[in-house]
Amino acid sequence: MCDGIPCLWMRSGTSKGAYFLASDLPADPALRDALLLRIMGSPDPRQIDGIGGADPLTSKVAVLSPPTRPDADVDYLFLQVFVDQALVSDAQGCGNILAGVGPAAIERGLVAATGDETPVRIHMLNTDEVALARVQTPGGHVRYAGDAAIDGVPGRAAPIPLMFQKIAGSMCGALLPSGNAVDVIDGIDCTLIDNGMPCVIMRAADFGLSGQETREELEANLALRSRIEAIRLQAGPMMHLGDVTEKSVPKMTLVSSALQGGAINTRSFIPHRAHTSIGVFAAVSVATACTLPGSLAERLATLPPDGRFLIEHPSGAAEVLLQMDADGLVIEAGTLRTARKLFDGMVFPREGS
Repeated sequence: MCDGIPCLWMRSGTSKGAYFLASDLPADPALRDALLLRIMGSPDPRQIDGIGGADPLTSKVAVLSPPTRPDADVDYLFLQVFVDQALVSDAQGCGNILAGVGPAAIERGLVAATGDETPVRIHMLNTDEVALARVQTPGGHVRYAGDAAIDGVPGRAAPIPLMFQKIAGSMCGALLPSGNAVDVIDGIDCTLIDNGMPCVIMRAADFGLSGQETREELEANLALRSRIEAIRLQAGPMMHLGDVTEKSVPKMTLVSSALQGGAINTRSFIPHRAHTSIGVFAAVSVATACTLPGSLAERLATLPPDGRFLIEHPSGAAEVLLQMDADGLVIEAGTLRTARKLFDGMVFPREGS
């Protein structure tokens, strides 16, 4: 380990993460996780002795390996490295970090470029689903520059469309794991939903909030965070996730009527810290909830005529494309992300445990 470990550091969607080949990390999950904690500099609120950015959105890892199923080109394991806890979780996927998997797989030689655009079928090991990413590869090389913009990220970059199929109940076994459009937990109406990301959706107004609060205001409201965490701990078993005390799911999302012409407005917790925007799969789950009769989101949502849902968040809006069948059920979801290579080199973890 003293010679360093190959690492590709990327801004992916509205997150940043370290991309590794599985062959460059210990095969034993416990040894791998201990190494990643040292690489990121956890547990430490500043992550001062590692490459993590002192925020859950910048303390993420993608582990890539050759595909283990015939309908995929690469396997992708997402790991959330907690900032101030000695904890690494594979209990969820990450759609933002997913956006960088196609480029990283091409950069690392796991997938060959096939013209000006390369489709990459990504087996998401966390949920055992396959996503399709389309990566621009003129001249056989990944192109990161482009004209696509996503809220929460300055500047523009090459677009990376992502499409998902059969993600309902990806972690909970059913789109509505409790079987209900609304459940009541601690006196709060909740919609428990999983269409790619387990989410507990609640009305901001039920907490005495407008839904326009800044991330800083939400972070400073310790009573609110404590109340939301109490609901999360009870929602876990109801969503077939078991004891979620040390898990990063379900995500907690407060909804209110859209402010800027979108479908709905959100404020999210991931799950303990307030999100600067909203995760890709969480946005898909919220958009799906907007279409479900009787759900809390459906009661507040303005449904778009073309299936393009703008899910508003503190930094702008995330666009989600939903395809419905004749019965009004979501059969395919998509979004557009961007990614950019920040550095490619060797990372040197601190010594010891």
